[in-house]
Amino acid sequence: MNSRAYFYLCVTALFWGGNSVAGKMAVGHVSPMMLTTLRWVFALVIILVAMTPQIRRDWQKIKQHWLQLLAYGVIGFTTFNALLYSALKYTSAINAVILQAGIPMLIFLFNFMLFRTRASIAQVIGFTVTLIGVLITAAHGEIASLMQLEFNFGDALMIAACIVYAAYTVALRWKPAMHWQSFIAAPAFGALISAIPLLFWEIGNGTAIFPDMTGWIIVLYAAIFPSLMSQVLYVRGVEMIGANRAGLFINAIPVFGTLLSVMLIGETFHTFHLIALLLVLGGIAIAEKGRPKH
Repeated sequence: MNSRAYFYLCVTALFWGGNSVAGKMAVGHVSPMMLTTLRWVFALVIILVAMTPQIRRDWQKIKQHWLQLLAYGVIGFTTFNALLYSALKYTSAINAVILQAGIPMLIFLFNFMLFRTRASIAQVIGFTVTLIGVLITAAHGEIASLMQLEFNFGDALMIAACIVYAAYTVALRWKPAMHWQSFIAAPAFGALISAIPLLFWEIGNGTAIFPDMTGWIIVLYAAIFPSLMSQVLYVRGVEMIGANRAGLFINAIPVFGTLLSVMLIGETFHTFHLIALLLVLGGIAIAEKGRPKH
């Protein structure tokens, strides 16, 4: 079970890292809220085509927990991304990456406050090592440059985004017992419903960009991988090994994103990328090795 959970969470981090690259490539081809809305339209089409039989079998459970399931989609799928996209209008990508690295610590904190779930010394050390890897990635190998970063309104939005996603992760503890296909369908619907007002807001501001050919490719990627497959795998990973342990894999996202940037959009690979990757994966290994046995 552990091996499968690690695989699911690594693939999740890879797809979410790819989402960051897709976001860079989307500039000028499709606007953020248009992308957010359309990717959930396509995701829902895929869900209805492939998962309708299972949804029908679980329909009574879905109706029983419909408000909770929609809330998962509104909070975990749409609100986080809306805050992230808004934050990047005011702050740098470096700041956003660094602040996202705080999500695992927030998960630890929320679990301790709500359930008195304690982290072992090895887990704290592992988290610290992964954080160092993220900082090296964000600073492009020059840690001293981090001292020059300034806190602004975008950073405040990014902190709010991190709190939202940490809360979503912890709240998966109360997820209704149902097939994963049924579970992902209702939150996806909630994500689309909550994304539509943001799209109208973007249109009203005159900043909406309807996708061109490149934009449609990005929309399809976002619908299939970050929006659908990643959410399924992340939920399964949290279900299998718990929020504290699964949350650490979030710190692999910027490293995978950087590696994909090297391969897909021609960014240069440096030695510090390899060091950062080893630190992130090593930190996760330390935390897993020394996790509380109970």
